[in-house]
Amino acid sequence: MTRDVLAAASVIGVKVQTLKAATDREIDAAFVSLVQERTGALLVGNDLFLNNRIEQLVALAARHAIPAMYPLRDFAAAGGLMSYGGRLTDNYQQVGIYTGRVLKGEKPADLPVVQPTKYELVINLNTARALAIDIPPTLVALADEVIE
Repeated sequence: MTRDVLAAASVIGVKVQTLKAATDREIDAAFVSLVQERTGALLVGNDLFLNNRIEQLVALAARHAIPAMYPLRDFAAAGGLMSYGGRLTDNYQQVGIYTGRVLKGEKPADLPVVQPTKYELVINLNTARALAIDIPPTLVALADEVIE
């Protein structure tokens, strides 16, 4: 994902700062860096460690008034500005299908890698108002879910 974001940013002339965090302390330090750099927005990647830090990430983004987009609906439901990503229920269903196939004797190495086919956009209008961000009505209309 980082390579795609960097490529898109260079096309439109946007500066991108890539930060990594593998501990709670590193997340806190990353937000300090974002504030010092006067970062205009944050895109949180889909990462198991970060996906288990929903409350911490949403709280830090709110505290520092940094608009953030997340990979899972749970972030927007917890107060994050918006999320765009595959649906967890679809992922769990695929895990069940693959588990069944393995239990029936298929070798895991022979199973194809499956990418999500449906992505959902969730927008939290309460958070947008708190950040004084006007979400265009056309984007709201495209959202799969709007939290008010």
